Order: sequence, then structure tokens, then C-alpha cells
Amino acid sequence: SNITILANRDNQLYISMPHYAKSGDGERKDICYPTTKEFRGELEANILLALENLQQTKQNKYLVGDAQDMELPFTVAVTPFEKENSNIRGLARIYIVDCFAVSNVSLIMGKNGLFVSMPSYKTNQIDENNRSVYRDICFPVTAEFRGKLNTLLTDAYEKAVAEVQEQIRGQEEGFMPAQDFPDMDLPTR
Repeated sequence: SNITILANRDNQLYISMPHYAKSGDGERKDICYPTTKEFRGELEANILLALENLQQTKQNKYLVGDAQDMELPFTVAVTPFEKENSNIRGLARIYIVDCFAVSNVSLIMGKNGLFVSMPSYKTNQIDENNRSVYRDICFPVTAEFRGKLNTLLTDAYEKAVAEVQEQIRGQEEGFMPAQDFPDMDLPTR
């Protein structure tokens, strides 16, 4: 959600992906985005086609293409992250079919253990407990995919934590990983 359709100075339409302003420098970072020029063009063309069809049919929803029950391949990247007084344990990015990425995914330690929090934004609404309401920007649409994604992300987090702990143990024992010497011209056998 939150993909916007805008018009430039020449009144040509284009899409703007969900984003946030980077700390004060005016630069913006997309939260979910195409990773290839080809897919960006295809995505933009399909969104603008859907808009055109919505305007012609006066409907409130239009689907471009066939809704297929096909599983899209995806991978995840997780970075363990701990900050004092924070429940965030990791930050993740999801790559779908190597042409679309979803960033700002968090792994959070809650009362019932580790869980995945998809990118969201704060609304102007307040819930019944007088707390701010947040809305997801992108999210799994089926329980099956949500479960698969959560498992993959938490497993990747556990693996990344184990790798960091192994590096720390090696350094404590006086061993330095080989990647710490990239510029040294060491002889090889």
C-alpha cells in the first residue's frame, strides 16, 4: 500500500514508492522498491493501466493480469541489531524474484518471543487504549505465506547471531578472521 501516482511539471504521471525522509538531509529512502529498471517500468506501466481502467469503468478496484496461484521465489537478509532499551533484535530486507525489495522489516523480541514486524507508518488514529495506530505498508496477504516468511526470517536471524557469536569467540581466543586482512600482501601456499 501507499504507492502514490503523481504528475510531473509536464503533467505526465509517474509512481512514487512508499518512503521515509532520511535524517534531516532531505534525502528519501524507499521502503519497498523495484531493484531493476525493467521491473520498475513494468510495475509503473501496470499501475498506470489500472488507474486508466478505474477511471473508465468507475469501479473502485481493478486487477491487472491474471491472479495466479504461483509461488514467487524470495530470499531474505538479516542483520542482528541490539540497542539499549529497545526490543528490536534484527533488521531485515526481503528480495522477491530478484527484482523487488522490501526493507525496514524488524525482528522484535516480545513477551511471547521473537516476531517479525513489517514496515509500517503511524496514523493520526488512536485505539481504544489511547495508543497510536500503525498501518503496515507491505505485508503477506495469506497466513501460509506469513508463516513461511516469519520462519525464514527468524531462522536467518538465529544463523546471523550464531555467526557473530562465533566471530567474537574467535577474537577472544586470539584468532583473527582472514577477512580482517584484506589489504595485506600475505604469501599463500
